[in-house]
Amino acid sequence: MDKRYEVFCLADRYFYETPDRLSAGRRAGANSGANSGASSDAFFEAAQRAVPEGWKTFVSGDWLHVNPVLPDGTPRPGRPAQGWKVHVSACLDNAEKAAAKVWDYCVPREIPFKFVPTAHALHLRNSKYAGRGSSGKFATVYPADEAELHTVLKELGELLEGEPGPYILTDLRWQDGPLYVRYGGFAQRYCVDEAAGGGTLVPAIEDPSGKLVPDRRDPAFHVPAWVTLPDFLAPQLAARNATTVADLPYRIEKALHFSNGGGVYVGTDTRSGEKVVLKEARPYAGLASDGADAVTRLEREKAALERLSGLGVAPEVRDWFTLGDHRFLVMDHVAGRTLNSFFARRHPLLAAEPDPAAVADYTRWALRIHGAVEEAVAAVHGRGVVFNDLHMFNIMVSPDESSVMLLDFEAAAHISEGRRQAIAHPGFVAPPDRRGFEVDRYALACLRLALFVPMTTLLVVDRGKAAHLAEVAAALFPLDRAFLDEAVEVIAGAEHGGEGSPVRVGGGAGAVASGGGAGAVANGGPGAAASGGGRVVRGGGASYVPVGPADWPRSRDSMARAIRASATPERDDRLFPGDIGQFADGGGLGVAHGAAGVLHALDLTGAGRYEAGEEWLLKHTAPPPRGTPLGFYDGLAGVAYVLERLGHTDRAVEVIARVLDEKWQRLGPDLHGGLAGLGLTLDHLARATGEAGLRERADEAARLLADALDGAVGGGPGGGGPGGDAAGGRRLTGDRAGLLHGATGPALLFLRLYEHSGDPALLDLAATALRQDLDRCVPDRHGALLVDEGFRTMPYLGAGSVGIGMVLDGWLAHRADEDFEAARAGIVAAASLRYYAQPGLFNGRAGMVLHLGRTTTPRLAPERLAAQIEALGWYAVPYQGHLAFPGEQMMRLSMDLATGTAGCLLALGAACGQPHDGPVGLPFLPPLRRPQGPAPTHGGRIKETHPQGN
Repeated sequence: MDKRYEVFCLADRYFYETPDRLSAGRRAGANSGANSGASSDAFFEAAQRAVPEGWKTFVSGDWLHVNPVLPDGTPRPGRPAQGWKVHVSACLDNAEKAAAKVWDYCVPREIPFKFVPTAHALHLRNSKYAGRGSSGKFATVYPADEAELHTVLKELGELLEGEPGPYILTDLRWQDGPLYVRYGGFAQRYCVDEAAGGGTLVPAIEDPSGKLVPDRRDPAFHVPAWVTLPDFLAPQLAARNATTVADLPYRIEKALHFSNGGGVYVGTDTRSGEKVVLKEARPYAGLASDGADAVTRLEREKAALERLSGLGVAPEVRDWFTLGDHRFLVMDHVAGRTLNSFFARRHPLLAAEPDPAAVADYTRWALRIHGAVEEAVAAVHGRGVVFNDLHMFNIMVSPDESSVMLLDFEAAAHISEGRRQAIAHPGFVAPPDRRGFEVDRYALACLRLALFVPMTTLLVVDRGKAAHLAEVAAALFPLDRAFLDEAVEVIAGAEHGGEGSPVRVGGGAGAVASGGGAGAVANGGPGAAASGGGRVVRGGGASYVPVGPADWPRSRDSMARAIRASATPERDDRLFPGDIGQFADGGGLGVAHGAAGVLHALDLTGAGRYEAGEEWLLKHTAPPPRGTPLGFYDGLAGVAYVLERLGHTDRAVEVIARVLDEKWQRLGPDLHGGLAGLGLTLDHLARATGEAGLRERADEAARLLADALDGAVGGGPGGGGPGGDAAGGRRLTGDRAGLLHGATGPALLFLRLYEHSGDPALLDLAATALRQDLDRCVPDRHGALLVDEGFRTMPYLGAGSVGIGMVLDGWLAHRADEDFEAARAGIVAAASLRYYAQPGLFNGRAGMVLHLGRTTTPRLAPERLAAQIEALGWYAVPYQGHLAFPGEQMMRLSMDLATGTAGCLLALGAACGQPHDGPVGLPFLPPLRRPQGPAPTHGGRIKETHPQGN
């Protein structure tokens, strides 16, 4: 679970949104220095002040900036673009006072500053899963030089002395107060983060040579190599370094987890040699929804564990101490594996054709585990404790799988406290009407579904989805329907007792039907998921979704209506709701998460042009927002491509010119945001416009990639060369593989250029790049070929093996290769599994639909594609009566291409559309023409259709 997404769920029930939209009128109020219609307590008093003459305020993200300006409104000269900045830390209860003191200090001295203007925004910045690099930063002051820095620290430090606030991990603390310092940028400047690989633009500072380099904001104090720490800060650095774990009777060996509230570590008690777990809590940080900080929650966990001592269902407490203001709880180390980790190992649907015996065996195992969890929760309730945070990550299964233990009791409370749920996993969070033991009953009901179809995060969008998920589970596993129906009743709220109703064991949990749905899985084919694919009915006999994905073109039209209904052309930050990434890429413009990708899918699938959307895109590219990335899927190159495809060629040329004005040669090699995607765009625009300069830049991008590939292959131990990656050699794309971020992206550029030039060396380069990514692939226990990321294996289109297969198919249309053919067969198996965690194009089932509908793999059974199309309906959620799909993490709907409805639309259009509708596919990956005979062995070509200017 990616915790970044939770904060984007607060402002809207259906879509990921920036948290600041919770405060109506905030932007207008902040810009004017007045409240402008918002409630009087929405903003701190300082945020409602009218600025004096010669000052200007504006909002950027969470910040209200307050700057001295010239009469024409431009910033006053003489202030540096970077240097030592002062951060003020504050808590919810002293932030109003701190803001007033910062204002009163800085304005008379004409020092620019900014602060967080609302308590709600400050709460979010300090919440448990907020970014550790920004936590605690309530206000920022920008001194002109080191002398003014020292003065501000002394004088403002005296004014704020004794005020509490979270420790700012990126900074150096000034004495014992709430002031912290860090060297960084004052002005908004950006550069390409070369170290990360890829084309991401990040905040930048300038080194002594004038080069822009990343302004590091990781959660550790860092001084750039060319900057000298001022002498007056040396004692502060010494004090920071004086706090160590050297004197503890514990040897910390590994960090298990970090959050804004602290860390969890595995260690050894040096006195006994026994393994322990140490849990750290930072004061005033890691706030829960009830305002409790990490220390308060750790105190609650200690109290709960002590109350449960001796039951054998929770860790025993060993120690409790403070180190450097941080509180630590030491517990017994619990052996085993968390329940979520068993899904990849045991779940039978992670195969193209699940074995009926494996399905039945898993069903028995899952029911037994659920029964054990029920018994553990009942024991906790027997001591009067409400767990309040039951989910798969907090359930430890013993090494012999005979018992379970419950972990992480920081949300637990005694039933007498009547405390509401303040922290919970999104897939198990109870509705507000559940209190006390009913919260745990709700989570146990979700667990009944999640053990078989782990998609309960969809319940936060629509609790009615529970009946649909139950239908899916019943179609796939031999379950007694009463087991599922009871879960649906609890989730829907038809029957629940009250706070005094602890869990009791034995309510149908062990029943396995004598018949059931296992045969549907075993038989395969398009009917395998029939009852869960969008035609499922719930109460009253009405279909859960208005149309099944396979019902084309009705499904196309329904998805298009959902997309248009969600559009907000009146907004500047985005047009269509999508992934949270759209709020970080310069204004929701791009192909992956922004307007360009959605408009492309609507047009290509025959769903109709969306003129208001095109007008929005034209408006917001004249000029594009500052900081918009340069690449294809994340930024301006992709926008230029879509604009040209939609007929806006002049604007496309203007946008690509902006890219070429930047230092684009420093981009990473990949397709998503790097040289491969830019090279493909330049090649397309060169042929569309006849511009020789664009052709030269496309060739330059290819040369840069060819040189990098040659260095990667030849520069490592063992040599290498075309046709293979040297064992132990460097890789073109570092540790990443796949279509978007791996060497497959450059392979696609070489392949397309070969088709235009006929130069066989380009086809050789494509093969070399493909083999680099295939070297990262491993077969699973069923023979499916997957990308091995070290801690997991990935089949997906974006970062998995299926994306490699998309380009392999194109390469094999030109030349035969036994190794590539074998890999292609394994990749088709990876695209045919019965379960995928999400529906999206780049990271879910829609990518499998696209690949199976496009591949020329011999002997591909058409039933596999039909089954994947049908199973897309598992994830569907109606939006305003239309067919829609959730995005990444499945906590909100998405309309974008990479993660949401537009991507599903594109995949279904490619698989279901008729020839007269026109070819549909991803940019630079058009539909393949089926070969009529064997591919030539070398140099010849089997022509593909290239409807997208490829």
